[in-house]
Amino acid sequence: MGEQSPGGTRKAVKPPKPESRLAMVRRARRINRELADVYPYAHPELDFRNPFELLVATVLSAQTTDLRVNQTTPALFAKYPTPEDVAAAEPEALEEILRPTGFFRAKTKALLGLSVALRDNFGGEVPGNLKDLVSLPGVGRKTAFVVLGNAFGVPGITVDTHFGRLVRRWKWTEQEDPEKVEAEIAEIFPKSEWTMLSHRVIFHGRRICHSRKPACGACPIAHLCPSYGEGETDPEKAKKLLKYEMGGQPGQRLSPPPDYPGKPAPPLGASG
Repeated sequence: MGEQSPGGTRKAVKPPKPESRLAMVRRARRINRELADVYPYAHPELDFRNPFELLVATVLSAQTTDLRVNQTTPALFAKYPTPEDVAAAEPEALEEILRPTGFFRAKTKALLGLSVALRDNFGGEVPGNLKDLVSLPGVGRKTAFVVLGNAFGVPGITVDTHFGRLVRRWKWTEQEDPEKVEAEIAEIFPKSEWTMLSHRVIFHGRRICHSRKPACGACPIAHLCPSYGEGETDPEKAKKLLKYEMGGQPGQRLSPPPDYPGKPAPPLGASG
């Protein structure tokens, strides 16, 4: 179709220009700034007190929720606080503690393997560099960057399912492979932003920009989103889709940071 000109002929309507690389980078950085205003308290959603606890909790978080991990690790670390303790544990005893996290036999094997490696190769200390971390059994780049960014202050981009989904929705990348996603996003943002960017994007994915039904009508960055309308656009209906503190519900952590505005999660077996 086209517009009717005064002479009776039709003029072709130009399709909208594709977004330039520079415009996308500017939009991406603005999204990051606005998410920082929405989630000034963004943080790792796993409870931990030291690098070993964070490493173990991250390994356990595969194919389960951070909440279930946080409800399980208090008993685990009370009985086995160090890599040496875990390495010497009876597999059956570990399995019983880890059962609530699912895939508990595989996770027991992974914990025993990485704990033996820490004991034998690293003096019982979690290494603070990528090369050594990914040498540990069951530890990939995603887990390594969680540990580096949050236990050692080393910048890294954590490409989990939420992060990958949102950066594709926002047209920052078309890549599906996590390492390729990581590489492309790393070119958009300064290194100093990588860890907090990861937290903000993952927070947003868990609370508002859900996989099946994003709460578009309640999204504070809807004006910057090229995928607006994929989810519920009615503000009142969208509000009912919000999760965790945004929806007035408990968060994932039993011991959240002091500035967290929501409710702590209940311990394992507690109601509500």
